[in-house]
Amino acid sequence: MALVVLTACSKQVFEDETMQYDDSQQRLVRFDVQGDFETVDFTRGSLTADGKSMTDLWVLDYMDGTLVAQLHQVSTDEDFGTPQMALDFGEHHLYFVASRGKTPTLSTSEHTISWVTTSDTFWKDMSLEITTGSAASQSVVLQRVATKMTVNINDEVPEGMTAIEITPESWFYGLNYMTGTAVHEMTSEPRIINIPSTYIGTKGEVSASIYGISSTTEWTTDVSVVAKDSDDDIIGQAVIRNAPFKANRVTTYSGDLFSSESTFSITTDDQWETEHNGTW
Repeated sequence: MALVVLTACSKQVFEDETMQYDDSQQRLVRFDVQGDFETVDFTRGSLTADGKSMTDLWVLDYMDGTLVAQLHQVSTDEDFGTPQMALDFGEHHLYFVASRGKTPTLSTSEHTISWVTTSDTFWKDMSLEITTGSAASQSVVLQRVATKMTVNINDEVPEGMTAIEITPESWFYGLNYMTGTAVHEMTSEPRIINIPSTYIGTKGEVSASIYGISSTTEWTTDVSVVAKDSDDDIIGQAVIRNAPFKANRVTTYSGDLFSSESTFSITTDDQWETEHNGTW
């Protein structure tokens, strides 16, 4: 499997390296990327969701099923969120992905982008015919393909706790950019959230979240929640059975972690979609 690590900044890459822009055969098109995030334009572009900026934007251009060009922007690019591409006359299918996941890897042979650590991610496929009369500016609305799990600890944080470890039995770390479906499933992969010492002795203030890639169809998995100290010893734990997840939805569990009978309740919220809430 040929993997290409994305490092180029705001650069259009053509499959045919000899291809040059020709306004008699191509049209320069600027895409205004929109979605469930805010576009901020001060000295440079920015795409922000839930108060945090996206870090990467990809556009992959296909004609007749063949990849003819690809573009990758990063958040430091001045035109981040408003990419411009030279498109040949004819029918195009363009795929857009915006994310702030860490360490992305693109595979054009597998049509996937995967991350070492997943975070908020948006996607869209767009059909576009390019002619001499095509508009020079096109709006494209991306849809969230991330799910989010939040764990709220209700009981008092004991002395020595340094981290919460959230381990889904199944979790997805990649996206098929042509279909928008979740790929790269990993099992029992711990996600570690460090807890500052200022939370020691507090009650009901610790909240930890992880993101994953998800389909729009609800699916379930078991999740373990473990509190650890600086020696990596377990000082509190609970298991959530059949926690439900889907794209564009937050699943929130709240409860006690350090009592003899740890239980959590479940809720879901919608800034995204209607939140799922529960207990264990």
